[in-house]
Amino acid sequence: MFEFAGSLEPLVNLIFLAVTGFIAVHGIRYRDAEGNTDVVRLLFGCIAAVFFFMVLIQDVLGLMQFG
Repeated sequence: MFEFAGSLEPLVNLIFLAVTGFIAVHGIRYRDAEGNTDVVRLLFGCIAAVFFFMVLIQDVLGLMQFG
């Protein structure tokens, strides 16, 4: 996904995984003071989780290629 980074691509992939993983966990687990979820945070958390798993499976582990 980050071919422009050249030899630093594995490092860029790991940084990307750390950031998107944090966003996904925060967005999915977020609750306000009353215990209610926020739809926007949940949406972006799920989107971040999809990108996290896509980069993990495709670029880091090399198990699949997505079109």
